[in-house]
Amino acid sequence: MQKIVPHFWYDKEAKEAAMFYISLFDDSKLLNVRSLGKTPTGDDAEYVSFELAGQRFDAISAGPYFKLNPTISLFVACSSIEELNTRWNALIDGGSEFMPLGEYPFSKRYGWGQDRFGLSWQLMLMDEEQTVQKITPNFRFSSEVCGKAEEAMRYYAEIFEDSSIGSISRYQEGEATSLKAKVNYADFKLSGLHFSAMDHAFGGVSTFNEAFSFIINCKNQDEIDYFWDKLSKVPEAEQCGWAKDQFGVSWQIVPENMDEVMFKGSKEEIKRVTEVLYKMKKIEIAALEKARLEI
Repeated sequence: MQKIVPHFWYDKEAKEAAMFYISLFDDSKLLNVRSLGKTPTGDDAEYVSFELAGQRFDAISAGPYFKLNPTISLFVACSSIEELNTRWNALIDGGSEFMPLGEYPFSKRYGWGQDRFGLSWQLMLMDEEQTVQKITPNFRFSSEVCGKAEEAMRYYAEIFEDSSIGSISRYQEGEATSLKAKVNYADFKLSGLHFSAMDHAFGGVSTFNEAFSFIINCKNQDEIDYFWDKLSKVPEAEQCGWAKDQFGVSWQIVPENMDEVMFKGSKEEIKRVTEVLYKMKKIEIAALEKARLEI
């Protein structure tokens, strides 16, 4: 099981967006679509699980409360000009460009844009021997956390098993207008999943939010307690297993068998479990099981 799963929040478009992304990548498929009914916001929610290039992603349609922005994007390693151009044209259709597709000092072919659903993508032509992962989440530390890219990735690497820090490239004099910006590119691995990070060269105004979060699949209550202690640093953001760390990144700390926990049993049992879950901050597995059995 993939330990860390990227998760996208949409107003009503989760399934539509997932099917669009699936159409763009080989080794991709829809895994599951579930209705969650009314959430604490009062909205009917639909939960979608899918794979892109063999990697797991989840998404939810749960109302217009959070908007995706470029602080977290998906970096796609493309092995040919044809592949890159085809994906770029599809993703940018109805979206917008941040860095137009073209040649840059760091790449013969690169572009950064936002699709029509609001998700940000970076596409780059790469040699196959350079590619360790087809799709890599990228953090851009902006606004108040600009300059904290290296601190954050080292903190995360200490928390997760099977983690390491790769290369770190720093801004040279005059490359960044923000005096806080330090790292122009770094790569790291958490629980076997590769990530990259940078500080915003101009400081930026966008901040991390719940629209792009990361699920942590935990084996038991001890793991939930461990990650909650390490990653929940903003009490007012705590709800239903969601937590926000000191850098503003959102995490969902849940049991790895969350589907079974949520949807096992009769309609009445599921209703009782859901009602208890929606009142929780940190997930307590025993309390959910107690609600199911009505003990």
